[in-house]
Amino acid sequence: MMAFLTAEWRKLVIANYVIDKAILEKYLPYKTELDLWEGKCYVSLIGFMFQNIKVLGVKIPGHTDIEEVNLRFYVKHQDLNERKRGVVFIKELVPKRALSFIANTLYKEHYHTVPMSHNWLERDRTLEIEYNWKYANRAQQLKVTAKNTLIDIPAKSEMEFITEHYWGYTKVNENKTFEYGVVHPRWQGYEILDHKITVDFGLVYGKDFEFMNALTPVSIMLAEGSPISVKNKKRI
Repeated sequence: MMAFLTAEWRKLVIANYVIDKAILEKYLPYKTELDLWEGKCYVSLIGFMFQNIKVLGVKIPGHTDIEEVNLRFYVKHQDLNERKRGVVFIKELVPKRALSFIANTLYKEHYHTVPMSHNWLERDRTLEIEYNWKYANRAQQLKVTAKNTLIDIPAKSEMEFITEHYWGYTKVNENKTFEYGVVHPRWQGYEILDHKITVDFGLVYGKDFEFMNALTPVSIMLAEGSPISVKNKKRI
């Protein structure tokens, strides 16, 4: 069966925060539970390039290479004898309305269209990767500097936990959830040297997340990414 969407996710900047899990209760989809890392509840702010996008094998003119920034958290779903580990998105930001329309209409996701840009600066020894956007005309930025050498992600590490979730879950209502699979190989990463985060969480993600303006991320990551495919959704 043809995948609903194929693309590449590249140069994923990931800022991880530990928060009180009670904050996420109202966002938790039906028949899922929070997936914790060493007993802690994580949310991640992620910026990346969404490249070579095809919907049902067809490129949408002007929509093949775009930025995305999202805020997500981690869940589990017991499907008969299989324990599926996935993510739930609080909000996804992209610069193109057509992608927002498709994702929100067909998958009931939470895409918003905003002005966005990116800058990748590659040197012999370092990478500078930044994602910029405006929300309510206020500039926001997620930026890292890293060593320009790919490294394997260690087994049973925090970075493995963050990157090895292969399902997406969307809360449709209190008794209905959409599930979709995301297929990609195991990723590699880069060692972070420095970072800069200029984000008004309350403005961009709402009052429930305003407190994050005062938080320091517990970790910053840069993953190389890979080709990906998104399967058609099903209801659970």
